[in-house]
Amino acid sequence: MPLHRSTRPTSWRRLAAVLSAVTLGVALLAGCGSDSSDDPGGDGQAAAGGVFPVTVEHAFGSTKITEAPKRVVSVGYTDDQALLALGVKPVGMVDQYPNPPGTSPDINTQWPWVKDKWGGTKPEVVMNNGDTGPNFEKIAALRPDLIVAVYSEIDQAAYDKLSKIAPTVGRTKAEKEPFSAPWQDNAVHIAKALGKEAEGVKLVQGIQAKLDAARKAHPEFAGQTAVAVSWYKDSVAPFTTTDVRGRLLSGIGFKGATEVDKIAGGKFFTVLSPERMDLIDVDRIFVINDKADQEALKKFQLFTNLAAVKGGKVSYLLDSEGPAVGAAMSQGTLLSLPYAIDELVKAATASA
Repeated sequence: MPLHRSTRPTSWRRLAAVLSAVTLGVALLAGCGSDSSDDPGGDGQAAAGGVFPVTVEHAFGSTKITEAPKRVVSVGYTDDQALLALGVKPVGMVDQYPNPPGTSPDINTQWPWVKDKWGGTKPEVVMNNGDTGPNFEKIAALRPDLIVAVYSEIDQAAYDKLSKIAPTVGRTKAEKEPFSAPWQDNAVHIAKALGKEAEGVKLVQGIQAKLDAARKAHPEFAGQTAVAVSWYKDSVAPFTTTDVRGRLLSGIGFKGATEVDKIAGGKFFTVLSPERMDLIDVDRIFVINDKADQEALKKFQLFTNLAAVKGGKVSYLLDSEGPAVGAAMSQGTLLSLPYAIDELVKAATASA
């Protein structure tokens, strides 16, 4: 499976989402989408409780939203989940995890942490994971009054095109590389665009409290270095400490494998050459892949020879299959994080 930007590995983008990319950028804005299960182009309802007008500063400038948006398109890989958490159903979204051929409904609307939020709504797919950019024609046809492109790689040219369609909010101004901003910053950034900054802060505080509780309950994590990895293009690919997976591990108390950051060159992951396998020979390894890739990794001698692997200090987390713990980690959203924290702590203590 591919590494999505929020998750799987087909192109380097996929390593990101979980493996949570190339032409889009990260930014988050929201509005309400259609409540119709058959017509994503139907009229939506503005999110209740928003305070407007609001101006959002972001990587490409500033965007003023004068009133609560009714038709929001999500161009970031996981921006749809932040919108859902804040009461907005986007009319368009990115298809981060491809469905198995011939299957439905869209897996991206069926995760345990989003299914109830989507209900019967079927958003239009405006970009597939691995595309070089969003489908501008599809986005325009949805008649959005807000476009959110926070957890994305859009560049200035793409932003300019989107801005001609509707007010667009890009990734946070402080983000140096796409996908490197803390999940907390992204969440509040999106909430502000919806006129719900206070609500966003409250939701972030709730998740932070859950992380703090996990760290307090397991002080043994603090003395261990941990890394999240994936099997990608027949090689081991670890995620950096600034990636959402790395931040989640440090969030529950583990120390990050900072040496990985040095060779990643600003990306959220790197592919290891045989002579650098020592970089992941740390106290704890968390593998994020679906079953077939996990089995392939278990046959890779350079991996199985690591002391951590021989010592049983590895947790194998299914990405999109089964409980989809990997997907929840890789997405790192207001909706997926509570689920991911619980499952990650279970995995960490089971192989302690």
